[in-house]
Amino acid sequence: MTRSVVVTGLGVVAPNGLGTEDFWAATRSGKSGISRITRFDPAEYPARLAGEIPGFAAEEYLPSRLLPQTDRMTRLALVATEWALADAEVRPGDLPDFDMGVVTASSSGGFEFGQGELQALWSKGSQYVSAYQSFAWFYAVNSGQISIRNGMKGPSSVVVSDQAGGLDAIAQGRRQIRRGTDLIVSGGVDASICPWGWVAQLAGGRLSTSDEPNHAYLPFDSAARGHVPGEGGAIVILEDAAAARARGARVYGEVAGYGSTFDPRPGSGREPALRKAIEIALDDAGVRPAEVDVVFADAAAVPERDSVEAKAICDVFGRRGVPVTAPKTMTGRLYSGAAPLDVAAALLSMAGGVIPPTVNVRPADAYGLDLVTDRRPAEVRTALVLACGEGGFNSAVLLTTA
Repeated sequence: MTRSVVVTGLGVVAPNGLGTEDFWAATRSGKSGISRITRFDPAEYPARLAGEIPGFAAEEYLPSRLLPQTDRMTRLALVATEWALADAEVRPGDLPDFDMGVVTASSSGGFEFGQGELQALWSKGSQYVSAYQSFAWFYAVNSGQISIRNGMKGPSSVVVSDQAGGLDAIAQGRRQIRRGTDLIVSGGVDASICPWGWVAQLAGGRLSTSDEPNHAYLPFDSAARGHVPGEGGAIVILEDAAAARARGARVYGEVAGYGSTFDPRPGSGREPALRKAIEIALDDAGVRPAEVDVVFADAAAVPERDSVEAKAICDVFGRRGVPVTAPKTMTGRLYSGAAPLDVAAALLSMAGGVIPPTVNVRPADAYGLDLVTDRRPAEVRTALVLACGEGGFNSAVLLTTA
C-alpha cells in the first residue's frame, strides 16, 4: 500500500514576512515586500527593484561559528528549518539519525559568498580566499548544512531545476518517505541579491526595469514587462500520514499528486508541456479538474510565458474554470524558493478559508483566467501549485486537505 505523505511543519522566510504568521498576515491582506534594492547600490543597473527580506539578523538565530562558513541563503534556510521543525513539534535529537533526511532545491547556490571570495582573490591574493569557499557556494550546501546541524543521516540530495526545483524537491521527499524514511526536511531557499548575482539574473533578459514597485511585476496583465526577483522561500516537514497522526501531529495537508515535464526545443513547433505536467499531477492524486479549488500560478510576467501557462490552465479547467492566484506578486520570484512558498500559502489557504490576492494586476481578458485580485473567501480543499524553470522545466504539485 502506498504511503500518504503530509506536511506537518512550515518555516517561512519571505520578503513580506519573516516567519509563517507574519508572512500569512501580509499575504492574505495583499502587503507587498517589493521595493528598491538596499543590499547594494543598484543605480547603475537597468533593474533596481527586488523582494528583499528586511530585518533578518542571522546572529540572532545561529551560532557565531556558522556565520563565516555560510552564505545568506544557507543562513535563511537553517533558520527556516528550525522554525519548521518547531512548528511540527519535532525534536531531531529524539529520532534515529537514519530515519530523517533532507531534500532541498537550489537555483544559484551561494552567490554572495562567492562574490566576496572573488573580491578577496583579485584584490589581496589567493591566500585570503576562505577555505569555506569550497562548499559555501555549492548548490547542495543547504541540504548539507541542515543535515549536519540536525543530525539527519537519512537520504539527502539537492534538486537544481530553477523555479521548478522547489516542487521537484518536495516530490523527491515524498518518494523517500514512501521508500521508508520517517521524516524529510524539504523545500527551497535562494538569495542572490548581490552585484554578481544580479548580473547573472539580468543576463536572463526577463527582469522588469520598472522603478515603480506597484507596476513592475504584472503577470497576466497587458502591461507585463518581466518579473521582479526576490530572496527567501519556505522549508516544509514531510512525514508519513499514519505516523504523523499516531504522534498527534497537526497536519496542514497531503502532497497528493505530482507531475513534471520538459518543454520541447524552442522553434520545434511542438506544444509546450505544462498542460501534461498538470494532467499527470491530477492523475497521480486521483483528482478530477472540477475538484480543484485554486491554482497557484507560476506567473512569469513575460507575455509569451503567461500565454503558455494560461492556455495550459484553460485547456485543463476550462476558460475561467478555476480561481487562479499569484501571491508571488508580493514577494517577487524567489527561484527555487518560490514554489515551496506557494505550497505554504496554499496550505494556509486551506486552513484559513481564503485565497490570497494577486496584487496590482489588471488581468487581460485574452488569457481567460479567473485571476483572484482581491482576497477571496473560499473553502479550499484541493490546491494545485505550478512552477516553470528556465530552460523548459515544468512541475505541478496537487495538495489536498488530509
